Amino acid sequence: MLTLKQALIATGSLLLVGMTSAQAAQYDWKFQASETAGEPSFKIKQKWADKIETMTDGKVNIEVMPINSVVGPTETLQAVSSGILQGHMTDPSYFSGQNPAFGMMGNLVGAWSNPYDFLEYMKHGGGEKIYNQLAERYGTHLISSATFPLESIPSTVKIDEIKDFEGLKIRAPQGMVYNIFERIGATPVNLPGSEVYTAMEKGVIDAADSTVLSNNDAQGIHEFASYPLYPGFHSMPMIAVSINKKIWDGLSDDLKTTLETAFDAMAYDLIAQLKEADLKTLKKLKKDPDVHPVDLSAEERKKFRQAAEKEWKVWADKNEITKEYYDSVTQFLKSRGLL
Repeated sequence: MLTLKQALIATGSLLLVGMTSAQAAQYDWKFQASETAGEPSFKIKQKWADKIETMTDGKVNIEVMPINSVVGPTETLQAVSSGILQGHMTDPSYFSGQNPAFGMMGNLVGAWSNPYDFLEYMKHGGGEKIYNQLAERYGTHLISSATFPLESIPSTVKIDEIKDFEGLKIRAPQGMVYNIFERIGATPVNLPGSEVYTAMEKGVIDAADSTVLSNNDAQGIHEFASYPLYPGFHSMPMIAVSINKKIWDGLSDDLKTTLETAFDAMAYDLIAQLKEADLKTLKKLKKDPDVHPVDLSAEERKKFRQAAEKEWKVWADKNEITKEYYDSVTQFLKSRGLL
């Protein structure tokens, strides 16, 4: 894996590797994802890239690459903007260091109990419009937002109550989720998702904010994490399917519509397939005498939500766009009886 600086030197100042003119017959793009190659969600993204090639009669060829293929997970925003990558499919929380709005919009921790509510907000409640106000400042354009079912928390120790998080070393990406785990007494450790397995194996962490149950199981994490929390309650990160803005602006309207339609369909397909995979995984884990899934009570989930809401208000005051997003999303949640 090259560092972003090395990749920039290697490509010089050439913008948009793989970009062709609007009249050309082929667009060859590289999109980096935030999962390892073996995870079910990564394979679903690859299949949709193949479908887009068919839908465009071979005009668009998207190579979906796993995490760390070209640059690190915190560097894909800059890599897409500069043309090292043409796009990414990743959690915007990785870019919290560049703008706190990415952290807030990438994962409004504790807000959602149903992924379809999140998609309704993003696609019809103004969420995607606000996100593009942010993303386009950084040379990227959001084609479509997606998400996972609520994430699991794989843990090497049993967690029955929110107070059990006190002193727990838990992997969390930078941003809001990191801060909320601090609020409930945990000791967050900022690691990329690709390092969760090794960190848990070596005892560097006790638990992890780490994707859905089936993805975790595919990575072998439950070999060490005997107490996965499922169903999830804390985190449902956005997947920003984004492209270099100059490439996007140069596409024809019909091609833009095809890409938006395809990736919107992928968002719903991703949820359905991962939910089915999670339920199959849960059934398997319940038969394993060494693994003991834990489902937190409604009362304990409420405690986490209350801590999360306090953190939302802190982030709302960080800048103009975090305030705009906070007002918009809380209004949506209240209008649907979700807050």
